[in-house]
Amino acid sequence: MIDAVHSLTLAGATQPEYPSVDDFLPDPFVFANTPFAINRIILVRIIATIIMLLVLGITAKKAKLIPGRWQGAVEWLIEFVRDSIVYQVMGEERGRRYVPMITTVFCTLLVFNLCGIIPGMNIAASATITLPLVFAMWCFFQYWIAGIREKGLGHFLRDELFPKGVPWPIYILLSPIQLLELLIIRPFSLTIRLFANMVSGHLILALCLSATQFFLIDVENKLLAPYGVVTFAAGMFMFLFEALVACLQAYIFAILTTAYINMSYPEAD
Repeated sequence: MIDAVHSLTLAGATQPEYPSVDDFLPDPFVFANTPFAINRIILVRIIATIIMLLVLGITAKKAKLIPGRWQGAVEWLIEFVRDSIVYQVMGEERGRRYVPMITTVFCTLLVFNLCGIIPGMNIAASATITLPLVFAMWCFFQYWIAGIREKGLGHFLRDELFPKGVPWPIYILLSPIQLLELLIIRPFSLTIRLFANMVSGHLILALCLSATQFFLIDVENKLLAPYGVVTFAAGMFMFLFEALVACLQAYIFAILTTAYINMSYPEAD
């Protein structure tokens, strides 16, 4: 297929517009050169947030004692986060404090991730590193707050930097690594995991659909149409796979956030 595209390019055929990382850095179209600049990804985030708040607000306002299908679906989603993520990791007594936070993390990332396969949006709102980093920092602020509240600052830092049961000479190497992990490695890994999955999925899906348009529409030689059928089938597979990845990444981020916060409690050591 690459040889076919190359030969057509040399013959003067229109070359397909392949996706690139520039898709994630669009120029602002409102309030440019100000702190309030809005580009396409920011607009997608605003629209997704408004839709999510409207759905939850209207559902809560019209909630009934015996829920209908829609209310039941929303309640199932919230109960899934509460029971299968928060309570499963933390237990009910401790986890009750963090149910609102983890539900917010899960639902927001789920909606933002799914924007990548919604026609008209066509890009995940979490596909720039800023948003995953903000959520990761929120997670680790809560981690520090919980640890300091339960142990005190000195005891919390001592447990983090000097794990029990380690010979004291090892601390010379281990403690700096522990500090690096606490401040950089854990937040960075949480950020990159979500960011990389959303970016790579968008690029692969866009590449398949761009190739489909090229072979089925842009090229006059219909002998290349089978290539377009293959790339279209690959695009549909990636569409479904991206939906799975969007849900899975929201779940992974939420459950890791819960696990990290739970690690700051004394009995979790």
